Amino acid sequence: MNVTLRKIGNSEGIIIPKEVLDRLGLKAGDQFTLNEKDGQIELVPEQAELAEQMKAARIAMEKYKVALRELAK
Repeated sequence: MNVTLRKIGNSEGIIIPKEVLDRLGLKAGDQFTLNEKDGQIELVPEQAELAEQMKAARIAMEKYKVALRELAK
């Protein structure tokens, strides 16, 4: 699949075809890590699900910090 680097405002970017976004479950606003290796570019979607799980874990740890502290003894 070929895509073209395009001017977007003061930046440049590529347009990812809708079929690819749908197949990968991606949407506008998703964040990626950009890796460059051996002259190639790799975009890796960030783990939004993991971020949500970590947020829930932090809330639970704060709520039960006294009990967790006792269990850690």
